[in-house]
Amino acid sequence: MDPPQLSRHKDDADLQVMMAGSTFRKVKSHSWKKPRHFRLLEDGLNIWYKSRWAGRGHSTFLVSDVEAVRQGHQSEVLQSIADEFPPNLCFTLEFRGRQGNLDLVAETPEEAGAWVRGMRKLIHKAKNMDEKERLDQWVWDWFLKADKNKDGRMNFKEVRKLLKMMNVDMNEDHAFYLFTMADTSMSSSLEIDEFVMFYKMLTQRDEVWKLFQDYSSDGEMLSRGELENILRIEQQEGDGCVEHAQELIDRYEPSEMARSQGSMSLDGFQLYLCSQEGSIFNTSHKDLYQDMSQPLSHYFLSSSHNTYLLEDQLRGQSSLEAYIQALKRGCRCVEIDCWDGPDDEPVVYHGHTLTSKILFRDVIATISEYAFKASDYPLILSLENHCGVEQQRVMAQHLELILGSLLLRAPLGGEAPQQLPSPQDLKGKILLKTKKIGCETLTDEVSDEDETVNPDPDSPSTDQGSAECPPDPSKKKAKLKMSRELSDLVVYCKSVHFRGFQHAQAHYKCDEMSSLSESKARKLAKEAGADFVQHNIRQLSRIYPSGLRTVSSNYNPQELWNVGCQIVALNFQTAGLEMDLNDGLFHQNAGCGYVLKPGFMRDSELPFDPETPQEHSGYAPLRLSIQILSGQQLPKVNQKEGSIIDPLVRVEVYGVPQDLAKEETSHIQNNGFNPVWNETLNFIVHNPGLALVRFVVEDHDKASRNDFVGQFTLPFTSIRPGYRHIHLLSKDGTSIPPASLFVNVSTSELTSGPD
Repeated sequence: MDPPQLSRHKDDADLQVMMAGSTFRKVKSHSWKKPRHFRLLEDGLNIWYKSRWAGRGHSTFLVSDVEAVRQGHQSEVLQSIADEFPPNLCFTLEFRGRQGNLDLVAETPEEAGAWVRGMRKLIHKAKNMDEKERLDQWVWDWFLKADKNKDGRMNFKEVRKLLKMMNVDMNEDHAFYLFTMADTSMSSSLEIDEFVMFYKMLTQRDEVWKLFQDYSSDGEMLSRGELENILRIEQQEGDGCVEHAQELIDRYEPSEMARSQGSMSLDGFQLYLCSQEGSIFNTSHKDLYQDMSQPLSHYFLSSSHNTYLLEDQLRGQSSLEAYIQALKRGCRCVEIDCWDGPDDEPVVYHGHTLTSKILFRDVIATISEYAFKASDYPLILSLENHCGVEQQRVMAQHLELILGSLLLRAPLGGEAPQQLPSPQDLKGKILLKTKKIGCETLTDEVSDEDETVNPDPDSPSTDQGSAECPPDPSKKKAKLKMSRELSDLVVYCKSVHFRGFQHAQAHYKCDEMSSLSESKARKLAKEAGADFVQHNIRQLSRIYPSGLRTVSSNYNPQELWNVGCQIVALNFQTAGLEMDLNDGLFHQNAGCGYVLKPGFMRDSELPFDPETPQEHSGYAPLRLSIQILSGQQLPKVNQKEGSIIDPLVRVEVYGVPQDLAKEETSHIQNNGFNPVWNETLNFIVHNPGLALVRFVVEDHDKASRNDFVGQFTLPFTSIRPGYRHIHLLSKDGTSIPPASLFVNVSTSELTSGPD
């Protein structure tokens, strides 16, 4: 039996080259280039590599961890050696999440071409496998891991080790019983087909079997009508259940005979429940389902802070790759900190620190290439301008020459706007956000975010006033030093100092926006939430992390979304709760980086204060009930062979202050493979339109802090009721198949006041 991943490609010439192996130069810098031997393993899943001098030591990585292959000098590292190696020898493997690239140089163009084509085929295959193929591949992978002597069979000793590897501590007698049942050849060992049978017995899901039995009249099959009943009653899918039931049978039932009879077996039912159609996330919300024709100020934007950094903001590396990663994740507002550089070329880095420097022109070239790969909707460049006039002119030249027609240079229609244009109106356009000569007379410091030079993140800027924008008499002003050429490129995102909600309303211009530090913004949200919401109906607000966050940690963005702030900038390079919330909010709407704010945050006639949601005219709280049934194939935290996790599930709700809540299950001892909780957690959600729900799995430790296992975050409004699987993500926000939770979700209106 061929490995599933290779079954359709075993005669492919490129894959044959990969399986035979190749020696490449692995390149980390202009001076670090070392030979490594790479080959595709027989499973079609893993790439194995080692140093020719490293003895028996080697490493592997999964093909599914590679997101894309770039050919030629398509990375900073390979560009640095472009004069040494021609582009037809060079290629880059680009990994998911925050893992760095792998830059390689082949010995011949033919070998480089074979690996580039072969990797792209394998990546395409991995992305397009159906549920059964994914499961077959996963089972085959475990078989190869357990078959230590590589004889195509697995004895009971190997099975016992396998169970530890699979994160389950099973009674040895029971394990031997399942082994004997699967050993139909009575050879005291399992071949791959017998191992599949062993796996099916091992993964028998009593909770799924019970649901199946509740609706199956004969206990063997679900008729189409019985499946319709499940979809209507349990999954609460409403209209269209008849057609949907037949579609599910056609798509997931493995038996051709059952499909022809319009029936579904337990295997097919389980495949459906584990598929994306059985996911807790509303599949229709993965498409572009929101109205994109409203003013920009009516949307939340996925926004990055210090986008150029891969690490911390004191000594971290500045990199073009950081922009590529953010843009590919759907980010729609990136930050560029510009300083005067040598040879009249502006540089980008975190000023007055030891972070490395990159050329402004290279940043703009990278943005030009990647701006619209993940989303067609407008991209905002938040320019932190610390340059003198001469290099500002150079910046303006680079923006115009490199971005060309992508750069918006004048208002749509050529007239001063009465309200901001929509994402639809600005599709495919790049907007510049910085100071502009006009409303505010500027000082030597033309940046509106003083975090790099001032330890106090709430220190006022030194903007000088004009007739329309009164000056602050307590501040001594310096003379304007700003390039007219750069100023002229600012259209709808003119940075102005924030002088209060009253002043902003009295001097309202829709194309003016302010940047506020997190502490200033949080203070305003607490003291004047309703005013903040109203302000953000009309104008854009950008929030940035405190300059004191030297390790590039993040603040909780939910507090600022609660008052309608559109551009809540986070350090994308730092994993954790805050980025989970950001990813969860922007996972919807085709991941385009724009999410339409709830209606009550777009209507100036209906005041809303997140501190008192019950006073809003549209107040309609809901009860959320989540029965945590079971977990499947949870990843290990400690990779030692005998280590097995003790998993628990915590459900967290984020939203308006009254909605902040956490509830968790008990922990299951020594079972990360198929733990069963069957515990129900209940919540009252006062403002469903703003709420996010986060599911977290942890490894319980009574002596120290629990270890993170996986999580999944989604908007409350994207939750589907019924029996659903939650497909867990790693700390980096990447998928970790087939790890999942099985839950039963219900929501209901409150018949009486909240408890």
